[in-house]
Amino acid sequence: MIKWVAAIIGYSILRFPGAVLGFVIGRFFEFLTHNPIQIKKTSYAIRPETFQLNLLALSALIIKADGRVEKKELDFVRNFFIGQYGKERSDYIFKTFNTEIKKETQRLNQLTRVFVQQTPYETRLQILHFLFGIANADGHVSDMEVQKLSEVASGMRLRLPDFESIKAMFVKNTDNAYKILEVAADASQDQIKNAYRKMVKKYHPDKLRGQDPAMIKGAEEKFREVQKAYETLMGSNK
Repeated sequence: MIKWVAAIIGYSILRFPGAVLGFVIGRFFEFLTHNPIQIKKTSYAIRPETFQLNLLALSALIIKADGRVEKKELDFVRNFFIGQYGKERSDYIFKTFNTEIKKETQRLNQLTRVFVQQTPYETRLQILHFLFGIANADGHVSDMEVQKLSEVASGMRLRLPDFESIKAMFVKNTDNAYKILEVAADASQDQIKNAYRKMVKKYHPDKLRGQDPAMIKGAEEKFREVQKAYETLMGSNK
């Protein structure tokens, strides 16, 4: 029906060429009416075992980043997995860990690609937070570890300000609170408040509802750091 009405309107304006054009346009609209365009929503459904083993492989990369395998870093990873998944499950996962830690080369791009394709951005932020925790397990994050963590962040397509924000939670400096909230050192109280609201939305543990429990714990820790940074800056700007 639409195509014929459009053809009549086209004829009244441009005669025969207008009728043809109107018919074609009308037919196109009829097609859209009966065949609406479907927008495919992105869904993430990574298998728990895939998530855990790939997280373990990334852990091995960070542990070996400075050329040494520190016992404190190994213990950090093991205790983390036992705390989140239980001893039996962790023992199974760690059978793979010993293999990963001995490999001379790690497929960083392949590991990060899995997370990019199968996990949301918020989860990838928590993964980076966990990896920084490994690097800091011996009380210091070395330059080589920071470089490797930067490569991981880039591979997982994390924004540079987000990387610097998480880094500031582990590599202490005088302007850490500003970096955590991603604001300039001369930011006003209103700017700090706005930045805090954005960070709360980004890092609130509820954003990871239904995700891996280990990542939810990381979100809670980071959320506390965001709150601490906000309180520090608001106190210094009174």
